[in-house]
Amino acid sequence: MAAVLIFAAILAPIITALVEMIKKAVNVPLNFIPVIALLVGLLIGFSAAPFTDLDYVNRLWAGGLAGLASVGLFEVVKQREGQSKEGEF
Repeated sequence: MAAVLIFAAILAPIITALVEMIKKAVNVPLNFIPVIALLVGLLIGFSAAPFTDLDYVNRLWAGGLAGLASVGLFEVVKQREGQSKEGEF
């Protein structure tokens, strides 16, 4: 399991960059971004066979985890102003 997490940590910034490129190239609704990141993560994880000795199930798990983590990674880095619910307090 440690190898899957290490591989996912390596893939997360790569998937973040790929999803950002997709967002810039194609007009995508914001609520589909996590699904796109998950699919890109699964695709990259599955196709990364020459770079790791993990079997394909573990590569798919690592890619899926990295895809979902990449959305969170982008949200942490992105600068936002204001509060989650304006005018509540």
